[in-house]
Amino acid sequence: MPEKRTLERARKDKREGKAPSTQAGEFVREEMDHVREGKHGARSAKQAIAIGLSKARRAGVKLAPPKAGTASERTRRQAARDTNKGAHPSAQAPSPKRSRAVTSALKREGHQAASHSALSRQAHASAASRGAANRSQAARKAVRTKGAAGRKAAAQKAARTRARRSR
Repeated sequence: MPEKRTLERARKDKREGKAPSTQAGEFVREEMDHVREGKHGARSAKQAIAIGLSKARRAGVKLAPPKAGTASERTRRQAARDTNKGAHPSAQAPSPKRSRAVTSALKREGHQAASHSALSRQAHASAASRGAANRSQAARKAVRTKGAAGRKAAAQKAARTRARRSR
């Protein structure tokens, strides 16, 4: 079950007109915090992100399942199932035995999946698989929904990155 804070932040993103992926980002952030705190582990950054996205879909974030060819059939089916669960929350509670089994399996995994370097590697690999036009389009949308203060902060961060790279 996602924390109250996470749900509120995701709802705020939705009110501000941000993309479903941005709303889902709040759940991914929560998952990374859980791994860092030692609540449980994850085998890889990709797995930790997948858990966060699943939670987001089940919480009602309208995040489409991955397109054919981008993920396995099993992953796509599970994402569709999570989306359906979020759209029609059933009265049936999750099985406690299954929940415990999943948690104990994750507790046996390491905590390096949420490290700065692991997330950086994952982000880099993900960006590389997308085209330049796609990245540019995402940046343009970000500018539209960021607001003045957000744009200023992003510009300052970009300037710092450029300065660091030019050394």
